[in-house]
Amino acid sequence: MTVTVRDLRTDVPAEVAEYSDVRHQALPHILWTPAAILHNLTHTPPSARNRSLVAEQDGELIGTAQVGLAHDSPEPGQGYLNIYVRPDRAHRGAGTLLVRAAEEHLTAHGATKLYAWVIDAPANRAFAERHGYRASRSAHFLRLDLVNGALPPRQDLPAGAELRTGADFADDPRPVFRLDAETMADEPSDVEFAFTDYEAWLAETWRHPQFSPELTSVVLVDGRPAAFTLARTDGGTRYGTAMTGTSRDFRGRGLAKLAKNDSLHRARAAGYTEALTGNDAGNEPMLAVNKWFGYEVCGTEVRYVRELG
Repeated sequence: MTVTVRDLRTDVPAEVAEYSDVRHQALPHILWTPAAILHNLTHTPPSARNRSLVAEQDGELIGTAQVGLAHDSPEPGQGYLNIYVRPDRAHRGAGTLLVRAAEEHLTAHGATKLYAWVIDAPANRAFAERHGYRASRSAHFLRLDLVNGALPPRQDLPAGAELRTGADFADDPRPVFRLDAETMADEPSDVEFAFTDYEAWLAETWRHPQFSPELTSVVLVDGRPAAFTLARTDGGTRYGTAMTGTSRDFRGRGLAKLAKNDSLHRARAAGYTEALTGNDAGNEPMLAVNKWFGYEVCGTEVRYVRELG
């Protein structure tokens, strides 16, 4: 009955699938797949010191941890640990062991400030606070029923605007990268990112196994990429938007709505039944956009921080 912690065995497909299932049970509002988990592990730069840990009991995985350094932040010493335990295997000590192993790894590599996303439930928040973490910002998960929900009708494009898909940029995705980098820089966050590495973006985003260029929508204005929504799928019936945003020069014109509406309509037509996304709780403009589409909040996480002396 002893719980032990070790690294995920990435060369054992059944274990990677079990790791993915534990994450799905703990947090079903994200598209977890074994292929995505392996991709994230193998395409994160070595400087991130990335690890996936598991808590095991009697041959069964009951908890997981994503651990690493914010390698793309200009401020050194920032680490993250996201701990998820199977809800029906809670209170066995797995979470505490995972936190201990994660913190030892991060501090050994120079981390002085640790960030953790924590499910917004009394027991989860109390657990984080017992381990010395204090609450910071929060973020919502949102869900849209593509079968029974009523999407807004498609809108007419303004003069000079046209819609493209991500597939139209297959030969040269750099314009999409520039748009993604600019909008990500303005996302509310505890950690500042220097999003400048095109090759890393290609590996981590454009070639991500869940990325759907066919369902990704880009609005061009006079030939210039102005707004987009980046789509992912789980290979089944679930669709998610990993990012939706507008270039600073084109904000306030409803272009993000145009991009996302186009993507959602095409996702529904392709047979996807559920749309998922997430927003920082302080990102009121994007929350309003998603409410206009019919999304409803289905869960919340709180960002907790621990500063080491």
